[in-house]
Parts: sequence; C-alpha cells; structure tokens
Amino acid sequence: MSAGSLLHRERELADLAQAVAQAGAGSPAVVLIRGPRGIGKTALLRAALARVPGEAVVLRARCHDNERDFPYGVVRQLFDPFMSGSGVVPQPEFAAESPGGILAGALPDTADAGAADGSDASGGGGAGNGRRQVLDSLFHAARSLTSRTPVVMAIDDLHLADDASRQWFSYLARRLDGLPVALLATTADEAADPLTAELGVLGHARTVAPGPLCDSCTAERLAEEFAGPVDPELAAVCHDLSRGNPLVLGELTARLLADRTSPGSPDFDAVLRTGAATLADTTLSWLRGTHPRAMELLTGLAVLGPGADLATAALLMGQGDLLADEAREALRRTDLVDPGPPEGFRHEIVRTAVLARTDPVALVALHQRAAALLVRLGAPAVRTAEHLMSSGATGLDWALPVLRTAAREAAAAGHWDDAARYLQRALAEAREEDLVRALTGQLGTVELHRDVAAGARYAAGLGAVAPAAERAALLAPFANPLLALGPAGADIPFAETAAALAATGEHAPELPVLTAQALLAGRHAALRPAVEALRAGGSEADRTALTAALAAATAAGGRAPRRAVRLAARAVRGTSPAEAGVAVLGAAMAFAWSGRLDEAAAWAGRVVRSAQRWNHHGEAALALLARSDIAHRQGHLDAALSDAERAEQLAVRVRADELACAARALKVRAQLRRGGRADPAALTATALPADAHPLVRAVVLEARGLAAAAHGDHAEALRLFLECGHQLAARGIANPACVPWRSHAAQAYQALGEHAAARTIAADPLPGADARPPRPADGRGPAIGTRDAGPVRLTPSERRVTELVLQGLSNLEVAERLCLSKRTVDTHLGRIYRKLAIKGRPELAAAVKAL
Repeated sequence: MSAGSLLHRERELADLAQAVAQAGAGSPAVVLIRGPRGIGKTALLRAALARVPGEAVVLRARCHDNERDFPYGVVRQLFDPFMSGSGVVPQPEFAAESPGGILAGALPDTADAGAADGSDASGGGGAGNGRRQVLDSLFHAARSLTSRTPVVMAIDDLHLADDASRQWFSYLARRLDGLPVALLATTADEAADPLTAELGVLGHARTVAPGPLCDSCTAERLAEEFAGPVDPELAAVCHDLSRGNPLVLGELTARLLADRTSPGSPDFDAVLRTGAATLADTTLSWLRGTHPRAMELLTGLAVLGPGADLATAALLMGQGDLLADEAREALRRTDLVDPGPPEGFRHEIVRTAVLARTDPVALVALHQRAAALLVRLGAPAVRTAEHLMSSGATGLDWALPVLRTAAREAAAAGHWDDAARYLQRALAEAREEDLVRALTGQLGTVELHRDVAAGARYAAGLGAVAPAAERAALLAPFANPLLALGPAGADIPFAETAAALAATGEHAPELPVLTAQALLAGRHAALRPAVEALRAGGSEADRTALTAALAAATAAGGRAPRRAVRLAARAVRGTSPAEAGVAVLGAAMAFAWSGRLDEAAAWAGRVVRSAQRWNHHGEAALALLARSDIAHRQGHLDAALSDAERAEQLAVRVRADELACAARALKVRAQLRRGGRADPAALTATALPADAHPLVRAVVLEARGLAAAAHGDHAEALRLFLECGHQLAARGIANPACVPWRSHAAQAYQALGEHAAARTIAADPLPGADARPPRPADGRGPAIGTRDAGPVRLTPSERRVTELVLQGLSNLEVAERLCLSKRTVDTHLGRIYRKLAIKGRPELAAAVKAL
C-alpha cells in the first residue's frame, strides 16, 4: 500500500497542519497521534513533517521496546546532531550556550543513569534535585534552539520510550508558553496512559485519533493497487478481514497481488486463506510479542470455539481477574474481538489463524483441559464432545456418557455426521460387551441417515446376538422401510427374531415393529402374536407401523382391495399430518394401489415434509419416490419428474443405490410418457443388486423395457416386462396397479405380431377369480365346455399352460416360465381338466391328442 496514500484523514491532517503553523507563528503546540497499531499514525506524522517550513528545525526520534532500559534515550536521539557535532544543524555562536554544550553537561553518563534518573525514589531529596536539574537543563537546551527559528520535535511510538524521556516530554510540554515549538508524537491507544491525562489539561495540547478506513476508502485503495476496478464483494471481504486497518489492508493487498488474484473474479476461498495468513503474520505476531497474556487469552477463546467468552477462556488459561482484565483491554484495542457481550471473534478466520499458530502438542492438551472444564461448568454435551474428539484423551470415566449424550443431541438436531463421529469415538472407548453392542446399535441407526448400506451392516451384525429378547431390543430401532428395500436388509433377521419372540409366549413390545418390517420385506412372521401384542398395550407408533405394512401387503396381493383401504385408513387415523413418519408410506401406497390417488398423494407429501423437517435424507428420498409414482399415476408428469430427480440426489447422498436406481427409473418413465426420449444407459449405469426388493427391481425393469420399446427393440422390451412379472410373482405381488407389466408385455407382443399371445397375457384373470365354467341358464345339463357340450376349444393361455405341462414342468415351474402366479396356473389346469373331462396329468396327453 502506498505510504503517501492517506484516505479518510482530512481532519487529522488539518489538526497537524495547524500545530505546525502555530509553531511557525511563534506559539507552542502539542499533538498526540493516538490509535491502535497499524492505523496509520506514522504516516500522519510523516505527512505533517512534510509540511514543515524549510527554515524550521526538525528533530526526530523513534522509540523501541528494546531501548526502554536506557534513560533519556529519546532525548539523545532528538539532540544527537548537536551532541555529535555533525553540523547538520547550525550551532550558535557561543558553544557554551549551544544545545550541544548544555546537553554535554546535563545528560548523565550511562553508568550514572540510574542515579540521575532518580529511579531510586527512596533516595531522599538528592536524587530528586539531580533529576530536576537534568530536566531544567534539557528545557534550556530546547529553548536555545528557538532563538532564531521554530522547532518541530517528532517522536514515533512514544509509549515505548524510557520513563526518563517520557517525564522530560511532559516537563517540556508544560513549559512551552511563548515558545515556537511543536511537539508531535504517536502513541498507542492505551486508556491507562498517564501521559495522555497529563497533557490533556494543557490549552495548547490536542489528541488526534485516526479511525479505521471506511468501506469506500478500502475499495479505493484496492483499485489503486490493482490498477483497475475491483469486484465489490472482494472489497467487502478485504474490508472485513482488515477491519479498515491500513497496515493489515496493505499487507493483505500485497499478498493478493503476489498470488495473482483476479480483482474482477477472485477465488474467495483463496482470498480467505490469504487473509488468515496475513492476520497471523501481522496482528497476531505483534500481539504475541507485546501482549503475551492477551495472546494466551485469545488462544483460549479460539480453543473453546463458538459460543465461548473471555471469562471462560481466562479460566482455561489459568488467568486471574487482574491479568484477564489487562489482557481483555489489550485485545479490545486490536479489534480482533467483539466487545460483546458475549465477546467473540469478529471473524471466524481470526480463530483459524490463532489455532494455526498454536503448537499442536499444546493444542491437544488445551482441548483436554477444555473438555474437563466444560464438564464442570455444565456446558452442553456437544461442546464438550468436540474437545474430547480433538484431545485424543482416553480412559476418562466421564467421557463415555458425554459422547453418548452428545450423539443423541446431534441426532435430534439432524447432524448425523457429528453423531456418527461421537459414537465411533465412544465405541473406541467402550470395553464392556453389552455397552459395545448398545453403541453399535445406536451408531447403526445414525448411519441409516447418512449411509443406508452401512446401517444395514450394523444391524446384520447385531442379528447374531443369542437371546431373542435382547436381539429384538437391538434390532427394533432398525425397523425402517429403507432397509426393507435394500439388498442388505434381506440379511437382517427381522422375521426370524419376530418368530422367536412369538414362540416364547411372553409380552414383547418389539414384536409389532419387527413383524411390520418383515411384512415390508415380503415375509410373514408372527402376525397374529404381533396383533395381540398391540392389543395388550402397544404404542401408537407400533400400531401405525404394523397396520400400514399390512395395508401395503394386502393391496400388493390384489385379492382384497377394500380391506387394504380399510387398513390404510386405520393406519393413518390419529396420525398428525405434521408428524407423519416414514411408516405411513405403507398406507399411502395401499391407497395408491387401490385407486385412492388423492389420499395417497396427500399422505406421501406429508411424509416428505416431515422427513425434510427432521433432516432424514433417506426417508425423504423414499417418500419422494412414492410421491413421484403417485403423481405419475395422476398424470402430473412434471411433478413426477421433479420428485424423482430430488429423490435421486438424496439417495446418492445417503449411498442408497437401490433408491437411486428406482429414482432414475421413475425419471425415465416420466420422460417417455411426456413424449421425450430416454437413454437406456442411464438405467444400467448402476448395477441393481440381485437381492433388491422385488418392487424396486420391477420398477427398474419396467423402465428399461419402456426405454427399449421406445427405441424399437420390442423383443428386448418383452423380455424385460416378462422378467418384471416374474420378480413380482415370486413375492406374490399380483395387483396390476403396482406395476402394469402385463399391459406393457401385451403391447410388446402386439408389436412383434404375436396377437394371440398379446390377448392371452392381457386377459389373464386375477388370482382368486371364479374358475368354474358357467352352466346353462336352466341349470340342467353339463357345464359349458365339457365334452358333452360339443367340441372342446382351449384358449391360447390354456394351450400355453398345457404345452408346458406336457413337457414335464411342475405347476410352479410353469408359473415362473409364464410369469404367472402358481394359483393362476392351478386355476388354468382345473379348467382344462373339466373341459377335457379328465382327472389329472396322467390323462392329459391322450386327451389333447383326441381333440
């Protein structure tokens, strides 16, 4: 930064110019330029000296902390030209009356400085009289200079001067009446400086206190240094980092220029890193050297972190009230800390810089001390846990409860990463087997919100616990539809544990949720005992979970749609719309598969909002998938596409590959229905696990088939649709409303020219339909379709079943080959046997030949 560039300093320059003018006019003036380090005091002093008339005598001195032990060191600097005889300043005609002559006899030798200085205050009047004689001689030396010309004395950093020189400055300032002398000095902004108070009562004395640069001045200086326009945000960041301090701003700008920062489009992360380094190398280095106690206090504040105050930092660093007050006052003058309350860093980057300059070993010890201190002060567990995480301390009796409590608090706030860190550290501390299992379960439930597969692995590991009751207590928190849809969820023994609990015959509160989880995964276990457990006093949440799972399973079977709707209505009864948990999704899908789309959309939307409110990313992804599917059924394709895209993002975030695949499938389906084209590669980019939930696999296979059909590959489309049906039939999902694979397959057959096959697969009855052949209206005679009624004709679907049976396939194998349920194959065979008037398979071949 240009030293001569003085912005926002008009008033200060005017006061200094007036003081110099007063001296030129024969009147005295004393000006103290007071302010914090780097505010531009020295630049103002130089600017004032540049305006001194040429005939005036200018004497200059600069103080330094290392020279405080040399009495009259500042005086010697000022009058050195006269004492050395260098001839820089013209000497008076009579050498004995010259300043040099007077000073030669007045200033004591260095060896006698202590006595002449009067530092021994108890030495009686002799020392005091000697000091008075020195001061009087020094005053005469200064006055002798004013006999022919005005005198300007400029002292930089007067607060660092030795005591004797400061006393001389005060002595001289109070005796300048009628003398053309201007005393100009810069000094620190110290409230307890007695010299400032002494000079404040003088009529010819004034104080100039330059303030920080305003934001517009900062922008102007940056534009000057960058030689061009500067991004307003960059100017604002630089102003915030420097707090308008010209020294810090100059150093920051120089480093930005050295880093080749673009003033028009800067990298703000890099700017902040440069700002941290600048603060560390300027203000913090100076503070460490001049105010070590203040630097200690600042380090304590940085270690304690957000929410701390200087009082707690003083306790951490072992500072008493007196030292802490002095350190706090020094910090206030640096402008690094807000005055509060509560006190805190003005900018987080200052804290970063302080921590970066702290010895790592000392930092670890401070974190351990901070944790112990915060426990005693009753601070929130999360704050204490953060220090435990940074300290590396082990074997502390109070650490485990703090970490577990902090994990619960973090999880309640939706901070899953923090909760996982605390629990992982707690696991490293735990030694007892029961505690390890409990922590593993707690960690696994947290992982469900950040890594679904990892959460499933934790749950699967807990499935090896021998006692059923203990295993049930550990697995119950994992009962979540997210795990039912994932491949790892199949390895979790929910059904086996539910069955084991039911076998004990004892009341088990976990039984309903475990049974509900097994139902969602397509397995029936201990259903009746679970219902009885609910009647015996289960919670409302357990009732909702089990009833919603029953509703979904009933609707998927397609045999009792009215019962499915009743169960779904019962599941959501009493559930607050604002608190609709993920278990309600079972009821929402039951509504959707039963044709109640408006109710389904309403409840799915409530689950979405609830999951987002509590920061449950995986559950939000699942609810968005359900709402996307429902919107697609309603014809709201834009909404379906938007929800699928958001679901994919969240699924990727929680590493739920199955949900991500399903989301991509719903996206493709919506895009194709809107008339667009979809790339089949988008669905094959991520391999779908073979043991994923059949509904997820069916949705993906359906979308792949639709994409293949859109590209004209109807044979591949048919294969995918039939595979889709096979996956659903294997789990007893026969409701065509779940995934309409039959209509898709019929269209594929039609496109391939196999019209009979298209009619057959489209007309296949639902399981449970009455398969008996109708009788004549009068009720007499054989059933229609028997041999006595005339020629027997088998339908195309009956012929396909017959051909496979004649090849030796079992009913189940025929069902799998034709993508039908076994019940449907049984129905077909019963009708065939009645038509052919035979009793079973042994007669089938001969009866068919006789047709």
